[in-house]
Amino acid sequence: MTATPRTYWLEHAWFGTLPRALGSARTGGTSIEPGVTLEVGDGRITAVRPDTPAPPPGAEILRGLTLPGLANAHSHAFHRALRSTVQVGSGTFWTWREVMYATAERLTPDTYHALARAVYAEMALAGITTVGEFHYVHHAPGGRPYADPNVLGEALVEAAAEAGIRITLLDTAYLSSGFGRPPTTHQLRFSDGDADAWAERCSLLKERDHARIGAAIHSVRAVPAEQLATVAGWAEERRAPLHVHLSEQTAENDACREAHGCTPTQLLAVHGVLGPRTTGVHNTHLTAEDIALIGGSGTGTCMCPTTERDLADGIGPAAALQNEGSPLSLGSDSHAVIDLFEEARAMELNERLRTRTRGHWTAAALLRAASADGHAALGWEDAGRIEAGARADLVTLALDSVRTAGPLPGLGAETAVFAATAADVRHTIVGGRHVVRDGAHTLVPDVPGALAQAVEALRA
Repeated sequence: MTATPRTYWLEHAWFGTLPRALGSARTGGTSIEPGVTLEVGDGRITAVRPDTPAPPPGAEILRGLTLPGLANAHSHAFHRALRSTVQVGSGTFWTWREVMYATAERLTPDTYHALARAVYAEMALAGITTVGEFHYVHHAPGGRPYADPNVLGEALVEAAAEAGIRITLLDTAYLSSGFGRPPTTHQLRFSDGDADAWAERCSLLKERDHARIGAAIHSVRAVPAEQLATVAGWAEERRAPLHVHLSEQTAENDACREAHGCTPTQLLAVHGVLGPRTTGVHNTHLTAEDIALIGGSGTGTCMCPTTERDLADGIGPAAALQNEGSPLSLGSDSHAVIDLFEEARAMELNERLRTRTRGHWTAAALLRAASADGHAALGWEDAGRIEAGARADLVTLALDSVRTAGPLPGLGAETAVFAATAADVRHTIVGGRHVVRDGAHTLVPDVPGALAQAVEALRA
């Protein structure tokens, strides 16, 4: 995103050494180095020089703990408009979904662009440098295609550029209300009719410097079994990421067994959907055979703990999945919270509640899920690491806030995961360019105001 050579001096830098998806989820190390100088050119790190106790002349100084940029592997940008408004009264995932549909019905290209720009700016303030946008609102109300059939997807891509972050647009096939049933009135905006029409429209999308195009299967409910291979084949042909909501609800598992005599994971395996470029989102209600199929195929798992608890989904078997070989990533999903430190912390704490034992992941392993492995799940394998040749994406945490003050600097990974929040982010650098400086967004000056205005426009 920048061609200007720069030098950064990092007061403290975290270098993670966790091998990706190898062995136990408990393995992995960490290295916190004081006084690290980075040379950056053409948006990439060109040199890493540790053991520099003083900043070189002309270097930009990053006080605090600097980590690789974070990857939010699962986002529905328009869900941000639901924050707080869906917390009144009781209900289930299915009652929440009706409120979400009503919000989706009010989206226009302009209002979606404004909301997404503000949401992505909020992500940058939280240290997120890349987002995976699981995009399924494609058409006008009633299902009529816009003159530009990808105008809503393009609005998201442009919003990410204006907010200063990268995006993988996971264009989503959503064709059915459930196992062959036609879409409901609200779902007509989502449907292309069949997977071939989805692929034709999706093929018109173009990648650019800050944007990659991937694919998604909304769920086994929403894509008929005989059309799953079409979506998977489109992604395979382009070597693009492929994501899918998987077993988020027990009702989905029950309906799949009734329709096909197998679990959703087994259905995806039969139709060639699982594999190293595929990521299952949530993976909550799985059998032992499901876990073995996901891990054995190298399929990733994106956990979204703050959404999963907000919607009362349940606690997924993340540790068992990683132990079987499934790389973990993290997402903020419905944006009840946008804070990947909280997502990482919640994954460990959820497992503690479930097992009544502590220490299922090292802090380094959790940070890697939030950075390198999240970027890999979105097709940005050259991001999420502080090393020569990697993209110059950095996030710096204050070590002197009321949350982070006190621990030894050598415990920086533990401080980041178990003490810090998004409010402790001081700097976010994407491609060598400051997008957040001293806690303020450099491209969207008033992010709270932009969010309030965008949400109000949807309610008008």
